[in-house]
Amino acid sequence: MNPTGTRTRPARDVPPQPHEDIDPRISARRTEVAREQIRRRLRLVGIGVAVLVVLFGIWSLLHSSLFSARSVSVVGATHETTAQIEAAAGLARHPPLLDVNTGAAVRGIERLPWVRSAWVSVHWPDGVQVVVTQQSPKVVMVAAGGQWAELSATGRVLADVTARPPGLIEVAGPQAPGAPGSTLGARDRLGLRIATTLPPSFRAQVALVTVEPGGESGDWVQLAMSTPILFNIGDASQLRAKYEDVSAMLAGAPLHDGDVVDVSIPGAVTVTGG
Repeated sequence: MNPTGTRTRPARDVPPQPHEDIDPRISARRTEVAREQIRRRLRLVGIGVAVLVVLFGIWSLLHSSLFSARSVSVVGATHETTAQIEAAAGLARHPPLLDVNTGAAVRGIERLPWVRSAWVSVHWPDGVQVVVTQQSPKVVMVAAGGQWAELSATGRVLADVTARPPGLIEVAGPQAPGAPGSTLGARDRLGLRIATTLPPSFRAQVALVTVEPGGESGDWVQLAMSTPILFNIGDASQLRAKYEDVSAMLAGAPLHDGDVVDVSIPGAVTVTGG
């Protein structure tokens, strides 16, 4: 105890402090290790910068005029010029080949009225090839302004012409055809379907396919023959049987100009004198 009467703790021995002097060789080694780490980091930074410079150079080279779509070849297009194909495909400004989206190019080309399908391929270093399959006109309809609209079997309006094209069946429907590139309306498609499925046995004798409004019973179709005789086809059901009835009537029945033959119910043909 101390004189005040309080108990004091015995003093602990303090361990001797290590000598602060460091061996010069250890100090030099530490310095060299630190410098090597710095040099290693600098080398990694340099390599990274070099890689970025190389990649940028490659990117710049591939986006230069050396690797642009300078040579565009078009195969199969008979109604469009190369310039029209290039514009529709997005190739008019000769973009870098890396930026050519073949899917988008195909979709753009296939929006052209006469194009049924298109195929686009890239050929390095500066070429693009476009292969086009064209549609062919199957029917005609009266268009706005007294013109004639040529249509494909799918109902695509291909072109407007001033004179009626020979050899094509005329379709008359509730709706006039739209501009080239548009698609025929749903109601007119009934006439289109029948006009494009007529059998060879009497197809050449058909001058006009008319879609008549049928009200609640639905639209129906009438064929005007070149004779002139009319055939009421009705709707698009049982067309094969109806076509057989038409062929049989044209081949053997004593028909007269102006007669109206109803084949809308297969096997129950009726004839009304004109």
